Amino acid sequence: MPAAIRRPIAGIARVVCGTAVIAILIYAYRLRIVAQDANPFDFFGYFTNQTSLIASVTLVTTGVLTLGGRDVPLALTMLRALATSYLLVVAVVYNLLVPGTGSAPAWVSAILHVLFPLVVLLDWVVIGDRQRLSWSRLWLLLPYPVLWLAVVLTRGATDGWVPYGFLLPEYGIASLLAHIVGLLATVIVAGALVWAASRLPGMHLNRVA
Repeated sequence: MPAAIRRPIAGIARVVCGTAVIAILIYAYRLRIVAQDANPFDFFGYFTNQTSLIASVTLVTTGVLTLGGRDVPLALTMLRALATSYLLVVAVVYNLLVPGTGSAPAWVSAILHVLFPLVVLLDWVVIGDRQRLSWSRLWLLLPYPVLWLAVVLTRGATDGWVPYGFLLPEYGIASLLAHIVGLLATVIVAGALVWAASRLPGMHLNRVA
């Protein structure tokens, strides 16, 4: 397929997928409003909702640049890498530790926890408009989840709200530390896979691969 065709297809797909997920998040939040549970700090306290929003905005921005024939800057590539890594963690942790759909409709949970992470991963692996990421920057994966954990644990110790049951303080410090270490280790492993994938050639959009 000529690059002149690949580029608009990739750009449109990115914009459509990112916009669709933003719309799904808005829909899910409206359901919370109807259920009289509209606290935005609760809804966006979920790692899934935060990272899905970050990834979708990043995907739309990348798609717009793609459609405009512009190269993706390194800073945006880095943000894509982080978002992709976090969504891999969402898919793994949710499907292993948090079975069920919670208060969201089953189709919403399936999209946010399975389909969207897969789409973002395929976009990263298949399309080659990304720079090779330096291993010295792998540490950039940690500040965001560490900050998220700090906020969540503070809320759990004060108002008793946590987004996921395995972070409840009543399970004891040993369980809490084990899950925190496991979560951060999963982030690093997922990031390492994403960093490694940045070295794959992928499908070029500017010339025939």
